[in-house]
Amino acid sequence: MSFPILQKYLARLSDATGAASSIWLDHEGKAQGRFFNCTMSSAFQPIRQLDSGAVQAYEGLARSVSAQDQGLSLWKLLDHAASDDESIELDRLCRMLHAINFFRQASAPGADLYLNVHDRLLSAVSSNHGHAFRRILDALELPLERVVLQLPAATPQQGWLLNYVSDNYRRNGFRFAVNVNSPHAASGVLDRLRPDAFKLDARELQDRAGLEQLLQRCAAARVAVVFKRVETPQHLAALREISAAAGVSLLVQGYLLDEPRAALIQEPARWAA
Repeated sequence: MSFPILQKYLARLSDATGAASSIWLDHEGKAQGRFFNCTMSSAFQPIRQLDSGAVQAYEGLARSVSAQDQGLSLWKLLDHAASDDESIELDRLCRMLHAINFFRQASAPGADLYLNVHDRLLSAVSSNHGHAFRRILDALELPLERVVLQLPAATPQQGWLLNYVSDNYRRNGFRFAVNVNSPHAASGVLDRLRPDAFKLDARELQDRAGLEQLLQRCAAARVAVVFKRVETPQHLAALREISAAAGVSLLVQGYLLDEPRAALIQEPARWAA
């Protein structure tokens, strides 16, 4: 699938210089951006189906520009940004870069794009979360229904804020995922928000019964469950056991399976290769 307006925008970017524009294209056609003195671009880590290994989605990650295509994570820049306005600026720059670098690639059709929302942004934006990003996607005629915004784990005291932000994203046409720290926390969020996906840490699998129950509830509610940070064969084996016991399929993501790359891939999963 091609996006004609995006292609016209990319053609204009190819004539821009790094000194004159906050976003430009490198010699390989990848969009890059600048935040203060840092030049950044996008890397994408696949989110795969556990049973088949098929790529279901990608998570967009901000990376410093590197000849080795690996770069350093720039997400912690938001932790140290001097003001809320600068935090918002960096977050929006990252989302725009990821959207451009994702949808310009021929491998993008069919896959979703997961984008992080930093916890500082939950309270920094005064109103109508998602509206500015929707305007960007609409202007480039990119499919916002393919974008899943990832909300950070919230404390009980932040529950009202999570409600407010997720409602705004949904009103602007986005799907959203919520990071949670436990099956118990996910159950509360499921009842209250009905997100489109949950993300849990594959290193925290002690509550097997709770995870199996959560998977079954999410399957009934058509809510996807993604286990991130799959880093060892033991993590993968444990998730297979939990999935089989619950009788429910799930999604997996991590360095055991794939390293983030600038180019989208459709390679078989390592365990299925």
